[in-house]
Amino acid sequence: MKPPDQQPGRARLRATLLAAACAVTAACTELPPTPTSATKSTTATAAGTVFDAAVDAASDAAADAASDAATDAAADAATDAATDAATDAATDAAADAAAEEPACPAGMAHIGRFCIDRYEAHLVTTGDDDEVLIHPHYERPAEDVSYEARSRPDVFPQAYISRVESQQACKNAGKRLCRWLEWRRACQGPRWRRYPYGYGAKKGHCNIGKPHLMPELFGANNRAWKYEEHFNSPKQNQIPGYLAKAGEHPNCVSADGVFDMSGNLHEWIATSVGRAFIKRMKKEKVKRDKQPYVLGNGVFMGGFYSTIREHGPGCYFTTIAHEPRYHDYSTGFRCCATAKRKAKPKKKLRPNKKVRRRGKPQSRKRAR
Repeated sequence: MKPPDQQPGRARLRATLLAAACAVTAACTELPPTPTSATKSTTATAAGTVFDAAVDAASDAAADAASDAATDAAADAATDAATDAATDAATDAAADAAAEEPACPAGMAHIGRFCIDRYEAHLVTTGDDDEVLIHPHYERPAEDVSYEARSRPDVFPQAYISRVESQQACKNAGKRLCRWLEWRRACQGPRWRRYPYGYGAKKGHCNIGKPHLMPELFGANNRAWKYEEHFNSPKQNQIPGYLAKAGEHPNCVSADGVFDMSGNLHEWIATSVGRAFIKRMKKEKVKRDKQPYVLGNGVFMGGFYSTIREHGPGCYFTTIAHEPRYHDYSTGFRCCATAKRKAKPKKKLRPNKKVRRRGKPQSRKRAR
């Protein structure tokens, strides 16, 4: 093997650097055409010095470039790490906020995938100074006023209201009317009991069985009773001892903490009368008085303070004889809502994670 100075590649590099050195030094231009041995020695020494300087410069440049590259790589790595940390922190914070957000609005019971008001609803309006005003429970809602449904104890629930008006009041509150199955589940509890409080009727637990006020106030001749003048008279629900405040009967509560679902006021639901609904009612095998109905009628549930079990016992009490715009002194409502589901936290991606392929690996034939 030849010495490093005699290797072809190094010789070419030396010649190139020597030529470059001669181009920038005055000594090369002053060399005579036929140099002597001393001159050759001086020239070679100068060229070698220039060569070494060039090699050192190239080494320094390479070292500087490598150092800069390492610094840039470290800075990029630090930036990426900080970005990933910030992203993970934001994701975790969002997941925690979603987990802490309640499934139901305040005052509602959470039952599976839905929420329901714990108390029968009353109506409120907003005054000139943003003051919340409770609409009188014994008066019809005005046509040109926007009402919002509210639910809380120790307040008389709103009567004289139709399904259409109930739906709008729930919508204004960010809720909706309950569906039939939701209402029944909230009333009967997880064990599907006949009454909110148990399997058998208990006298005095709920506000039911009071005398009917229509004959007492307007006479026994029901043919003389008029819809607006008598059935919607504000007198009925101002007589003490009949309509009760929400939650006034503490034993009339379901297993989920929902009050007054049997008695006090009929409660409109979102379900309409259809063939499938009638078929479902017949399958329940509970005794009900015969009701006139047409397809498309509205449905209200639970009975009111002057009924007992005419249209079914307890949670089975179902009235189907009236259109959705019907209202009288016995009709009320409560609202439902769809429960908010907890957001599942996103899985953090791990870099350079090996992915295993599912299934058996294919066999490879050995080369002969």
